[in-house]
Amino acid sequence: MPKWFEEVQMESNNYVSSRIRLSRNCADLPFPHRMDAKAAGEMIQTVQGELKAIETAGGSTMRSILVSELPEVRRMALRERRILSTSIIEKKRPVGLMLSESEDVSVILNGDDHIRIQLLSPNFHLYNLWDRASGLDDAINQHLNYAFDERYGYLTAFPTNVGTGMRANVVVHLPALSMSSHFLSLLESMTQFGVTIRSVYGNGRENYGALYDICNSKTLGLTEREILDLVSKVASRLDSEENEVRRRSVEEHRLERVDETFKAYGLLKYARKLTVRDALRYLSSVMAGITDGIVKTEQPCSLYRLYLGVQPSNLIEREKGPVDRERIDAVRASYLRREMPELTEA
Repeated sequence: MPKWFEEVQMESNNYVSSRIRLSRNCADLPFPHRMDAKAAGEMIQTVQGELKAIETAGGSTMRSILVSELPEVRRMALRERRILSTSIIEKKRPVGLMLSESEDVSVILNGDDHIRIQLLSPNFHLYNLWDRASGLDDAINQHLNYAFDERYGYLTAFPTNVGTGMRANVVVHLPALSMSSHFLSLLESMTQFGVTIRSVYGNGRENYGALYDICNSKTLGLTEREILDLVSKVASRLDSEENEVRRRSVEEHRLERVDETFKAYGLLKYARKLTVRDALRYLSSVMAGITDGIVKTEQPCSLYRLYLGVQPSNLIEREKGPVDRERIDAVRASYLRREMPELTEA
């Protein structure tokens, strides 16, 4: 079964992915950080037993495992694919993971909260994800008594998640807008609506890959629908601004844009060593060219799949053997030479 990120298509829009996360806790248990290893293990076993029959919308059964039982490179690869977080990987107590074959549905048990439900999808499907997440949430609630307060909503280990316990995320590709002089002020104005916008790869002013994650900053005082509308509105605004900048760029500098795209493609297709930063920069350039309709691939290919594929742990896991960290740039270049589709001018 293909992974969800292999279905991301960038031919006509800048939306890369959507995500819904729900944090829930059992009313009759202390929060995870107050549970000893024995109690945590029993809780995970009980919940996994209750949910073993849960199936994804595609009909694939969720696989259950303890995070600590996964090889280190596998844990790190799942972190790069947004299934696990650094804080989950570093937990000393038992943490359970239920994961669908396509990796679009996951349930983490005894992490920061007793239950964290996550659904991912390619491109923009935020409302559809919420419908699916809500159905899964209701199914779990039939078996478990959630910690819920009539005034404050769902009770969570972190006060910032109290209320709906929901985080709605949309990742957008903004290669042109992020280079403009007014980009930082634009992001600042967007955050006043109640969202957080962060670069997916890079810190602070540094960004490589031009992917930006938009997420609601509040979970209390808003309904789930209001959160979805808020994140969608900001994502749509940034998408429109990006499209306008790129439209003018293609109209006024089409030859330069095509040349830039093929230069990036040439490095991806023929380089013998590539850092992750350079790989993401060149992939971003090719992806923008495809979205703008100035180039096209001869075979269908999800370039976002390659964004994840060039990450260190995913490369090492794919090699199925030890990889010298000093050789990782050569392994990355070899991977891209194999995986990059043929590119032609549209």
